[in-house]
Amino acid sequence: MAEYLVNPAKAWITDEATIEGQDLDDPFHSTVKMNGELQRRLPVGVHRAVGGLHDSPNPGDILCTALASCFETTLRMVANRLGVPLLSTRVKATAEVDVRGTLMLDREVPVAFQKMTLKTQVEIDGDNPRQLQVLLRATENSCVVLQTLKNAVDLKVKHHSGEPLKSLIPV
Repeated sequence: MAEYLVNPAKAWITDEATIEGQDLDDPFHSTVKMNGELQRRLPVGVHRAVGGLHDSPNPGDILCTALASCFETTLRMVANRLGVPLLSTRVKATAEVDVRGTLMLDREVPVAFQKMTLKTQVEIDGDNPRQLQVLLRATENSCVVLQTLKNAVDLKVKHHSGEPLKSLIPV
């Protein structure tokens, strides 16, 4: 990590996920390939609230998973760096959405999650409320997904059309 202070360009990383449609006759299922290095596949489905079967993780589930897992792993790393012994951790992320927006049933309803909540339950060794408060605040400040959602990200959408797509996923 000290290398990043000397060479900040090395601190830039890129995470990725790619879906390349396979069975295009099935609008309710796909697989997403996560992490260009590991090439792990995760089944993806559609929530029953918008007509899907909800038999695989849906994008909202994956968003909540990203938030909860980022916060919990950040918590453990920060605790380790601060020398705070953890006894237990539990992190739950929820996201609430009024699906009338995405279904185009009501133009007044935004097409977005209207509310997200992150609940944590952390037990540290020793009775030190101040230490726990410092740990949780440092974790909030260091959690990339939490900070991205709270502050929004500059997101660009680039569409390519009119030409055959070349495979985005190496075979």
